[in-house]
Amino acid sequence: MAEEGSLKVVIAALIGNFTIAVTKFAAASYTGSSAMLSEGVHSLVDTGNQALMLLGITRSKKPADEKHPFGYGMELYFWAFVVALLLFSLGAGISIYEGILKIRNPHPMTSPGVNYIVLGAAFLIELWAWTIAFNEFKGSIGRAGFWHATRTSKNAAVFTVLFEDTAALLGLLVAFVAIAASQILDMPVLDGVGSLVIGLILALTAIILVIECKALLIGEAASPTIINGIRKLAVEQPEVLGINELRTMHLGPEDVLLALSLNFKNNLNAGQVEVTVSRLERQIKERYREIRRVFIEIQSPGAAAD
Repeated sequence: MAEEGSLKVVIAALIGNFTIAVTKFAAASYTGSSAMLSEGVHSLVDTGNQALMLLGITRSKKPADEKHPFGYGMELYFWAFVVALLLFSLGAGISIYEGILKIRNPHPMTSPGVNYIVLGAAFLIELWAWTIAFNEFKGSIGRAGFWHATRTSKNAAVFTVLFEDTAALLGLLVAFVAIAASQILDMPVLDGVGSLVIGLILALTAIILVIECKALLIGEAASPTIINGIRKLAVEQPEVLGINELRTMHLGPEDVLLALSLNFKNNLNAGQVEVTVSRLERQIKERYREIRRVFIEIQSPGAAAD
């Protein structure tokens, strides 16, 4: 279900950004607007980014093999990281460069009304894509706050698209204000300022995405709710005296690895321990579908500490 939602979000963003990129470049070419050109570059980069996210989603579904015994789930995190780098280097870099050129050599736009039509249409399309991404993201965060949910989310595809679409909406507003101010005040330099501001918005968005994707790439634990739930299940087993260690790591948005070290009562035989381990593993996987691999180790507290 989560994978289907991620795919829907990325495809919607891909269609929207490609359509918008074509219209923005046409408008920029016709009117000579620097802010509109930056927006065209932004949408083109976003289109390429969505294609990379589709590649990441597809490759992350590959089954485990001898070289990758835990599967390819982290492919999604890698490609999300690449997207963040491209957004910074291409999207932000070109927009800032274009803005500086226009500030240093300002020139008036021709037929600025075309820009307003394109910006209005682009805003509606971006808002449509953003709504799809936000609804998918909102459905996965429950009652958590937006920023907290972003920091703890493991679905890189959805939050990457959501951040990109948010930056796109902000960029469109900046472009509209810059073009309008440039026309009303007869100050072409403001068009370049708008392009510069758009570049800074993209740079900030990219930095946030890099930080989030880096955390996922190096391995993030499951949520505290899941960890506490596993602890509760383990100590409820009558044969278990206590938990020595509990370690989790996300290998994908819906793929968690669990390593659990338990201290069992001394008067149990091997058969009783096996039954308890099998029962606990079944209970964990039934309650938390995202936990796909469970490794349970039987140790005394002293041995676990070593």
